[in-house]
Amino acid sequence: MNEILRQKIKDLPTSSGVYIMYSQSGQILYIGKAKVLKNRVSQYFNAGVKTEKVARMVSKVYTFDYIITRNEVEALVLENNLIKQHKPPYNILLKDDKSYPFIRIDVKADFPRVEVVRKLKADGAKYFGPYMQGISSKDITDLIYSAFSLRSCSLNMNKIPSSHRPCLNYHIGRCLAPCTGEVSKEEYKKQVDGVISFLGGNDKKVEDMLKTRMNAASEREDYEQALYYKQKLDVLDKLVRRQVTALPKDLNMDVFAIASSGLNTVAAVLFVRGGKLLGGDKQVIEDVSLDEKSALSSYISRYTAQVGYVADEVVTSVRLDDEEAMAEYLSGIKGKKVNVLCPHQGIRRQLADMAESNAKDFLEKSLSVRERRDNMTVGAMMQLGELLRLPRIPVRMECYDISHVSGTDKVASMVVFINGEPARGHYRKFHIKQVEGNNDFASLQEALSRRLAHLTQGEEDVSFSSVPDLIVIDGGKGQLSSVLEAVGEWSGKINFISLAKREEEVFVPHQSLPVILPRDSYALKLLQRIRDEAHRFAITFHRNTRGRRMRRSSLEDIPNVGEKAAKKLLKSFGTIAAIKQATVPELMQVVNKRAAESVYEYYNLQEEE
Repeated sequence: MNEILRQKIKDLPTSSGVYIMYSQSGQILYIGKAKVLKNRVSQYFNAGVKTEKVARMVSKVYTFDYIITRNEVEALVLENNLIKQHKPPYNILLKDDKSYPFIRIDVKADFPRVEVVRKLKADGAKYFGPYMQGISSKDITDLIYSAFSLRSCSLNMNKIPSSHRPCLNYHIGRCLAPCTGEVSKEEYKKQVDGVISFLGGNDKKVEDMLKTRMNAASEREDYEQALYYKQKLDVLDKLVRRQVTALPKDLNMDVFAIASSGLNTVAAVLFVRGGKLLGGDKQVIEDVSLDEKSALSSYISRYTAQVGYVADEVVTSVRLDDEEAMAEYLSGIKGKKVNVLCPHQGIRRQLADMAESNAKDFLEKSLSVRERRDNMTVGAMMQLGELLRLPRIPVRMECYDISHVSGTDKVASMVVFINGEPARGHYRKFHIKQVEGNNDFASLQEALSRRLAHLTQGEEDVSFSSVPDLIVIDGGKGQLSSVLEAVGEWSGKINFISLAKREEEVFVPHQSLPVILPRDSYALKLLQRIRDEAHRFAITFHRNTRGRRMRRSSLEDIPNVGEKAAKKLLKSFGTIAAIKQATVPELMQVVNKRAAESVYEYYNLQEEE
């Protein structure tokens, strides 16, 4: 432990707050919260037993900082905001694309409809869910439409033309046709209230309606319709059988548990909605909390921030040290009191044990797969930093490649890996505008100069505004040198390397000889993956660009044929070859006579020449 750390630990306050751990290069490694900063931060540097994951992180810590808060709740909020902003490599970072299906009913609308959404908004609408694993959102919406006559269309009810007629659903009794005034707002609202009551856990009315309709269909010998209602009753029965005894029918509850092997950690959550166990989820998480209680607390706050939904009650498999603060924090988000508890007995304890069993089973079964994935991604990222002696862990890596044919249609690709995995939403493309002819060096210089210029322009684009930890150039020593000449002061702020294809040599700045990474190392495999992805992305973009130019040059350059006419022709005939074979009358079915004659003459004259 360096002297800076020793002195900082001595000076730590006993207040609550958030601590931020930095590497020697100033990179944020981890952000945590604490009820007592002095006690919590000191534990990381004490000689006591630590897991391998914690020890690995602590070995990289050069210094830390902290922010004092008035209480634990403020610390929770601040921790969440800072993690979201900085995305430290050792914190729980849930996948951005992880979302769950919810049912939304806009009760403020005159004639609401049932929608399936994956993003919750504070818009005054009612949300129910999530639904998964056995009872899907489609199962629920099908049940709703089979029992209640609500509209399923997305018509703007304030802009219905006078000539509008009810659709088929009205004629078969599946919709009350509010679009043509066949039902009053009051009568329609009764249907909506019935749906809300059903989603809240009251199934009896729906069951009675489905049985009545099934029997009626059977009596009139419409057996296909009777079978339809029988299938819906089966789905309803499956839903009813998920009722958790001894729980109120209108209770919404999330049950959280955690399991850890010291190196890998799994969090599990079960969803109880309307007193029914609707399913759950399991995720492997990255975190260097000192104990399972802290890791579970961090997971709950991150999960809630991502999903945007807070249940009426939160049950945990282990008692959280910040249980009261967590309850106050979640209550603030929900806008009403939320209970957080670790039960010792009863049905809640059984659910907590079930969630814990799910977490342990997933940990055991996914361990080998997870370890391999870790080695290929986060492990490879860490190994690359060590082998190349990079001052910063390359959490965000960007790779650039140039593609063209004999200097025409030059483009550049920017591929981004975060935590060793492709972040496709961050990929970007460049048309090379300033370079004449076949000059890869100059093309790379232009692409990098334009990309880095975004860092000083207050760019709103999330990818361009993010500072890369490592930039990889597809090429050798010459490509790297030319890029370093063009990027100016950024060469001292961002790490640059290049990867040469033939021998897979890695070139680093200010070093004449290449670095040879072990052929079987995960670090080299990571570089190869990002290089190959940049190459694929560049070629795809180049082909699309070249195809558009070729189509444009052979149509839009024809007299009397503009962009719109060219698009019409391509849409109608499909290919340039088909357009070449068309007669004037055939062309006139798509464009006017002048344009048709010009196209025909252009291609026929070319062939004669």
